[in-house]
Amino acid sequence: MINLAKELQGVKTAAMAGHIRPDGDAIGSCLGLYLYLKENFPQIQVKIYLEEIPVAFSSVYGADEICTDYSEDAEYDVFFCLDCADEKRLGPADKYRRSAKHTICIDHHISNGGFADDNYIVPDASSASELVYTVLDKEKIPFHAAEALYMGIAHDTGVFRYSCTSPQTMRIAADLIERGINFPAIVNATFYDKTYYQKQILGRALLESIRLMDKKVIFSAVKAKDMQFYNVTASDMDGIVENLLQTSGTEAAIFMYEIAPNEYKVSLRSKELIDVSVIAGFFGGGGHVRAAGCNMVGSIYDAVNNITLHMEEQFRAAGQGKI
Repeated sequence: MINLAKELQGVKTAAMAGHIRPDGDAIGSCLGLYLYLKENFPQIQVKIYLEEIPVAFSSVYGADEICTDYSEDAEYDVFFCLDCADEKRLGPADKYRRSAKHTICIDHHISNGGFADDNYIVPDASSASELVYTVLDKEKIPFHAAEALYMGIAHDTGVFRYSCTSPQTMRIAADLIERGINFPAIVNATFYDKTYYQKQILGRALLESIRLMDKKVIFSAVKAKDMQFYNVTASDMDGIVENLLQTSGTEAAIFMYEIAPNEYKVSLRSKELIDVSVIAGFFGGGGHVRAAGCNMVGSIYDAVNNITLHMEEQFRAAGQGKI
């Protein structure tokens, strides 16, 4: 556990960043901590760094204070790494980690080996936002910080549907709700509401999906030309792999989209039998037991064949026999 008040003694400047291609938890944990520090430690100059966030999060309080420009050289007394399994996942913000006098990592990825000076890593936690909540003085959490933390927890638990949701997660969510936040509006605006184009690309991905391995695995892919046709970006791919996994009878889902010629961002999800963090880790990625990802170079077919070979091994170890 991090003693935040102790860590901030004598600190004049602080900054924080989450992982590249920030999702709800990266945004929520960073904004939650940022707003808490601004309210309770006004003597500290605080800055938050994230890559450009998806449009769905643009109306979240404090989002307009996020810095996406990394050209400035700065040395911070303390640098927080949130929801980030390793320094490479910080992207361009890693320059501030390297130059900081002291670094703190708060994370819940099982693949995190502890790359900061102080590390608070709990793989069983639902989210980084849940962990940020635990290091704050509960009596001093500002209203908008509570909104951000609730949003982060809601996103990484699939609105409390995923197995990472614990009784402690629900107790924390209840405490945040009791502060008067408009939690239905938060979830609807940032999780469920999709643009027309996001719905179109989701439909395309579902229409062209394929079931593999005796229908236990479902797979789909979107090429760069299709993303251009539907006028969507990487952030518009959020939620597609979860939709695939919701197919009855499937144990695992594979979704990939092209980020460069013959290079794909791969998202993996599973229900009970497959540890996708092991598979993603083999290919240089990481994540959680039921949700992980990596980048792969080559053809779509090579990527799928390589991934399903690892899935077949796990199915066999789980007593599912040859697929």
